[in-house]
Amino acid sequence: MLQNYLAMGIVIVGAGIGGLAAALSLHAAGFEDIGVYERVETLRPLGVGINLLPHAVRELTELGLGERVTALGVAPGTLAYYNRHGQQIWREPRGLDAGYHWPQLSVGRGQLQLALLEAVRERLGPNTVRTGHRLVSTDPAGTARFETTAGAVTVHAELVVGADGIHSTVRRERRPDEGAPIWNGLTLWRGTARLPGFLDGRTMIMAGDAEQKFVAYPIRDGINFIAERRATGFGGANADWNRAVDATPIIELFRSWRFPWLDVPQILGAAAEILEYPMVDRDPLDRWTHGRTTLLGDAAHPMYPNGSNGGSQAILDARTLAYHLATARDTDIGLAAYERDRRPATTDLVHRNRQQGPERVMVLAHERAPDGFANIHDVLSPQELTEIATGYKKAAGFHPEALNARPSLTPRPHGGTPGATP
Repeated sequence: MLQNYLAMGIVIVGAGIGGLAAALSLHAAGFEDIGVYERVETLRPLGVGINLLPHAVRELTELGLGERVTALGVAPGTLAYYNRHGQQIWREPRGLDAGYHWPQLSVGRGQLQLALLEAVRERLGPNTVRTGHRLVSTDPAGTARFETTAGAVTVHAELVVGADGIHSTVRRERRPDEGAPIWNGLTLWRGTARLPGFLDGRTMIMAGDAEQKFVAYPIRDGINFIAERRATGFGGANADWNRAVDATPIIELFRSWRFPWLDVPQILGAAAEILEYPMVDRDPLDRWTHGRTTLLGDAAHPMYPNGSNGGSQAILDARTLAYHLATARDTDIGLAAYERDRRPATTDLVHRNRQQGPERVMVLAHERAPDGFANIHDVLSPQELTEIATGYKKAAGFHPEALNARPSLTPRPHGGTPGATP
């Protein structure tokens, strides 16, 4: 079989949101010899909606992509939590309305990915992203081996970044005994419905509790939703967003969820397609970096979607990695600083999301008042509600005062190889 040998500065495995953001961040920090290797032959706009929190929008804005990404989505001004009876538990402003310098954006995941891909090709060159390359193996020295339809390809790099998702090959090489992602017993169904907006058209809602939940928020041309229910007979091996299912039994599960401000069965019935997914994560790792290989995004820290943080954390990983590589004396010091910044923070988020993250207010309201309440403050005090919301923002890095004051992750450009002295 044909064997190609290439030399490259930085290899990024995976052309998802994290991998493409890493390529753009590294290029903006002055690195030029970058290749992104993607398993699929053709990148298509798959998936449904994603929420970019203000800390991620800040990073995209500082990469010069703010206007491009903003044009793709809707900026929610409010997040509201309800119980399964439609009674409001908590309401708070979001994005610019909450005093951030950057908005929160609800966008199509596939549209965001293609926008990042377009930017990579514009800035780094049309051949930067190499599709149809399935990673076979890496080694700590920085060698990556791929299979393609034309044969095997071996790339010798200064650094290999594993941004290859929850089923990461790079991660599996370091933890071959880890097994499938860990399922918590909840099944998610996601989709979009071309329906008029609800409430004021700029509100993201979450309704339900630990057993059953419905999330909805406006995106361009419709409503993005996530329905969730505890079930049996599923598991982490099914963690693939391409699994489409019949809407009828899901609608039946939510048959009584008709509120004056939202008709859940109507939204479910209006979806062109519903994708089924188990709510899974993995236990945090005690290290991401092995020699000249490291992890990023879902490959490093897959977490439950509570708090709408997965894509945003991948973008933060990308920017932090580029910053430390550009400002450290050498690559090893830069990688150590990246992991020191990001691994404890994301480990904390994985554990917080296992406790429902900020959605814990819904769990507590159900535990204390399963049949509803006359006044939420008879169930949860204002202080308790505020502490849950504020604590999560601080842990996730998007408390408004701290984010607005934090120094930029844009380093002084220098060009060259990883770890070069600025």
